[in-house]
Amino acid sequence: MFLAALSPKQQDDAALDATLVRQILQRDMRAFEQLYDRHCRLVYGLVFRIVQQAGTAEEVVQDVFLQLWRNASQYDASRGSFLPWLLTLARNRALDTLRLKSERQRRREDQTEELPGISAAPEFENQLDEKRRATRVRELMTGLQPQQKRAIELAYFEGLSHTEIADALKEPLGTVKSWIRNGLLRLREGLRTTPGTAT
Repeated sequence: MFLAALSPKQQDDAALDATLVRQILQRDMRAFEQLYDRHCRLVYGLVFRIVQQAGTAEEVVQDVFLQLWRNASQYDASRGSFLPWLLTLARNRALDTLRLKSERQRRREDQTEELPGISAAPEFENQLDEKRRATRVRELMTGLQPQQKRAIELAYFEGLSHTEIADALKEPLGTVKSWIRNGLLRLREGLRTTPGTAT
């Protein structure tokens, strides 16, 4: 059994991860938050080394954990501990992101050579897409829990830091961060399932 080759602490960590994954399969948000808190820094570090851009790395990390939330059943505990599986998932997603960016850049360069002076999309189409996205975000916001909605509004519409939001709402900093993270995951998932809307 693979656990026999691990130290006692590693065995305990692997057992806890496996338990949390089983709870996620039951749609346990607290288990998901705990698993995220346990591994998000390590996943971010790996992804950042690959993509070399903080914003892109954050997006990839969100995608990885969103995939975990949706498809936790893909993890098979009998084949190894959870963390190497998660890091492999993150590495593959980061490499896919790099390849996609490279392909988009190549296509933009090809279009520029073939159609000099012509933009890829007329300005009015971009404005229409932005309006549709804004409308959809407002719709999704109404479906959030009140505390998630308020925390996100303070962060993104009023520009407050997480610490300032915690002070304003009289809540622990960790709780506020959890509200924002989970709210953004729900918004991102909602945008992904909207026809014709890209994230």
